Amino acid sequence: MDIVIISVLCILLAFTLLSLARIRGKSNQKLPPGPYPLPIIGNIHKLGKHPHRSLANLAQLYGPIMRLKLGNITTIIISSSSTAQQVLQKQDLAFSNRHVADSITACNHNKYSVVWLPVGSRWRSLRKIMSSYIFTANKLDKNQHLRTRKVHDLIRYCETCSQSGEAVDIGRSAFLTSLNLLSNTIFSKDLTDSYDNSDAKELRDLVWNIMVEAGKPNLVDFFPILKWIDPQCIKLRITAYSEKLIELFDGLVNERLELKRLGNFSQDSSATDVLHELLILQQTNEIDKTHIQHLFMDLFAAGTDTTSSIVEWGMAEILKNPDTVLAKAKAELNQVIGKGKIIGEVDICGIEPKELNMEDKFGLTLAKLHPLRAVATSVVPYGV
Repeated sequence: MDIVIISVLCILLAFTLLSLARIRGKSNQKLPPGPYPLPIIGNIHKLGKHPHRSLANLAQLYGPIMRLKLGNITTIIISSSSTAQQVLQKQDLAFSNRHVADSITACNHNKYSVVWLPVGSRWRSLRKIMSSYIFTANKLDKNQHLRTRKVHDLIRYCETCSQSGEAVDIGRSAFLTSLNLLSNTIFSKDLTDSYDNSDAKELRDLVWNIMVEAGKPNLVDFFPILKWIDPQCIKLRITAYSEKLIELFDGLVNERLELKRLGNFSQDSSATDVLHELLILQQTNEIDKTHIQHLFMDLFAAGTDTTSSIVEWGMAEILKNPDTVLAKAKAELNQVIGKGKIIGEVDICGIEPKELNMEDKFGLTLAKLHPLRAVATSVVPYGV
């Protein structure tokens, strides 16, 4: 009897999905051209193993603006630089309310995150806090010594690996460097042990696991009706990791409040960190505890994963072209900085500021499928 009921429900569900697809197809006659979608799956099969290549090939057939039906979701693909500039720069406000993936709704993160909130008064308030109290030129200048120290730690780690012949996991090393830099900027303390993977700390693993889960293809994003089931349990795992991460943040905040209460608070180092500024704003009701928790999550997610991915892909390109890119980079470093010297943030050695290319470049950085590991043949003489 149960099997019959389940079979009937499955048939009704399939019929409903097909009916909705036909209704939406009739009501969306002004959409750009695109391949004809199959029932249920739409054009998912068109993506193949290398979606970026598949989309480039499809753009040759359907133009720079095309439509794909990914499951039950209609997606517009932009593949020309001029159109992308219109969307991302000139008409950015009209396109600013981004689609929220199901995994992002874990712990209601989409309702408190400055990254995922729609444009409105709350979003503007959080953005103002970040631009006025976190990312000001004065704050960045005061934290320059932290960035320098963390880069030196990374160089020493590479030197140690070079001497022992051990491979360096480029992405992992960049991730840990960014993580400790952020933890020092926000909390004035290291929250993970250097680069020893066997001695992992809780924060490092939580942030890493959240980024891994959020980056997985999720059936719910293509078939929203499945969100109540969460068939891959991605949201379930992210919720568990996020709750532990928020609990860890609460412990650090309570530790700071206790130090202040006991009079053991050091004004020298902690008075310039992000936590100090946010606690002052909390006292004036400009931001509440929940928004602070999710702001920390935004900072750690955006400040670690993107940086490590860019460094890993950049190093992969350099190592892939040793006779061109690597040789040119070494020659330029020797000429401009000097052999064996560490590159400083403002070490431009006589180059005029107007000669620096500060043009914005748009792009999407994805994690590498296979981690890049490099074995240094000599002590690394340069900083990043």
